[in-house]
Amino acid sequence: MIVFLNGQFVPEEKAVVSVFDRGFLFGDGLFEAMLVRRGRIFRWEQHFERLRRGIEFLKLTVPWSGGELFRFSMQLIERNRLPDCLLRLNLSRGVTARGYSPKNAARPAVVLTLHPAPALDARRPARWRVITSSFRLPANDPLTAFKTANKLPEVMARAQADAAGADEAILLNPRGCVAEAASANVFWVRGNVVCTTPLASGALPGVTRAAVIELCVKMNIPWRERHARPADLARARGVFLTNTSMGVIEVASLDGRRLRRSPLVRTLWAACRALP
Repeated sequence: MIVFLNGQFVPEEKAVVSVFDRGFLFGDGLFEAMLVRRGRIFRWEQHFERLRRGIEFLKLTVPWSGGELFRFSMQLIERNRLPDCLLRLNLSRGVTARGYSPKNAARPAVVLTLHPAPALDARRPARWRVITSSFRLPANDPLTAFKTANKLPEVMARAQADAAGADEAILLNPRGCVAEAASANVFWVRGNVVCTTPLASGALPGVTRAAVIELCVKMNIPWRERHARPADLARARGVFLTNTSMGVIEVASLDGRRLRRSPLVRTLWAACRALP
């Protein structure tokens, strides 16, 4: 596999980042993961805009513009001959003197890598078993607006799901309300309304989340942002998750309890798959 590292296309075994890099030491950086279909990056502009806002908020330095990173990404896809894959962009602050202070950071690491896309059924959405994690995400935290390189709550939540034989875990905030899943946003159907958690609850402003909301508006499907607890999901007419790699994922069960199914989930899954 060929990897892009700091302006060079190199074999993955030669793609080396300093052991003093702050991304490795502190998770001091950002990342984006994007779906590539038939050689096209799905919603690059939206992914890069979230990254740009994160760069501005964290005050990171990037040696290349968004347009240049896009060209590097397309070149990487072509060099590896992988028209259908996942593209991951990682950015670290770089190297500093020992300690938390980011002062005088130098040599930011910019890495582009490609990964196999999950195998999906073309006839129906994936159906996942989901648990509620004991780990929590903060509410009203500005850092949850970005994909930071520090994802320990999500890592631990996913470890709990693995141990329980589940596919994914939902994280709550300190108030006991649903924030998001470890790798996805959370939606549910209440009556005929598609609901999702407010971003202030601790949810990432997911690109696929935004795409589903746009589809609801376009298809005249009522939607709302609402706070919810796990019991609300258990009573819903249907529950689904959204993420970049898989689009719409139906939740089959929550904490071992089988959930009801709504035809709206399949409708939105199909509409999401049809997006350019």
